[in-house]
Amino acid sequence: MTTSFGSLASREVVQQLQSAGYEAVFVGGAVRDFALGKEPTDIDIATSATPEQVKEVFDHTIDIGIAHGTVLVLMMDEPIEVTTFRTEGTYSDHRRPDEVFYVTSLKEDLQRRDFTINALAMTLEGEMVDLFGGLDDLEKRLIRSVGCPAERFSEDALRIFRALRFSSVLDFRIEEKTLEAMKKLAHELSHIAMERIKVEMDKLLQGKNSSIAFQYSREIGLPTLFPKLFSSFAQLDSFTPFLNARHGWAAMLLLSNVSSAEFARKFKLSNEEKRFLKQIEEASAIRVDHSFQDLELYRYPLEVLDIGERIHNAQFPDETTRTLEQLAERKNNLPIKQRSELAFTGNDLLVWLGRRGGKWTSEWIGKIEEAVVERRVENDAKAIKEWFLYEIFREE
Repeated sequence: MTTSFGSLASREVVQQLQSAGYEAVFVGGAVRDFALGKEPTDIDIATSATPEQVKEVFDHTIDIGIAHGTVLVLMMDEPIEVTTFRTEGTYSDHRRPDEVFYVTSLKEDLQRRDFTINALAMTLEGEMVDLFGGLDDLEKRLIRSVGCPAERFSEDALRIFRALRFSSVLDFRIEEKTLEAMKKLAHELSHIAMERIKVEMDKLLQGKNSSIAFQYSREIGLPTLFPKLFSSFAQLDSFTPFLNARHGWAAMLLLSNVSSAEFARKFKLSNEEKRFLKQIEEASAIRVDHSFQDLELYRYPLEVLDIGERIHNAQFPDETTRTLEQLAERKNNLPIKQRSELAFTGNDLLVWLGRRGGKWTSEWIGKIEEAVVERRVENDAKAIKEWFLYEIFREE
């Protein structure tokens, strides 16, 4: 049968490789997703052609990973990854194979992959190549290592985290022998760069069922083995599900008993994530003390207020909390949404008081801004002038 799998460009790459006398198939996660009825993305192609032979077939290529057999083919302005069938040597750095051996057998290539559900291939005609029971495991919603689990995890310990990630993203169970090997080799994660773990964590946190991944992480001992990193996994279930990854990071932060700055350093978070977690840290401390008032509603983005409220509800389920809609309504009803809406300027202060500008100017702009937000003075130039002059002379 024929299939519409992949883009026109990716199908053309397979077609040209076959026309040149080489075997070529679609592989990897895109094939898995297609089998699950999802829209496949990140199409990868595996071929019996060596990188040099791939470059001979196509006019426009880029050597993105040629040492490991991967060439980027530019077809119809679309980049397509093409990797030679290969087996791998030992992983002395726990990340990349020390040696890569090109092979002409698709079976040898597929058997080096991590899990059976990722060891599927598909021909241009739409025929599924399933040599290790991946389709059956998809049907059973099961994550199972290809071959010996201990060997797969010894090759690259990050696969332990990938199993956790897939359990969350797909809402799959982890097969018993695979889980047992994860437990025995979980300590090997100490060799894995945090940047790689961060990528897996981002996907895990926004999966269908991140709670199941936290349960498995406890079974394999991550909170005990790495208490400075994963101790929060012992309690995260009650905070799920997460709307996106940084909401999960926020929950982890508030369970970690460290500052947002230290937490961000540990997990190599981006500057944007750092800013978000700093706001969450502040807002959550306020929320423990009291419900969000107008000033907090004004100062913090709705997302921060919502996540702060959700996390507070998880920590103190007996307390009354507000929904996103309720927070949004209150925020929309504030006298002003931003400083530029104030009915006066800094120059007005100079005129009203007859003084030159200085530090006092910015300080009083802030005070008036707070007074308007808290409805202690109307956002009207005349009302603000009267309030300002009264307050400044009262202070002096």
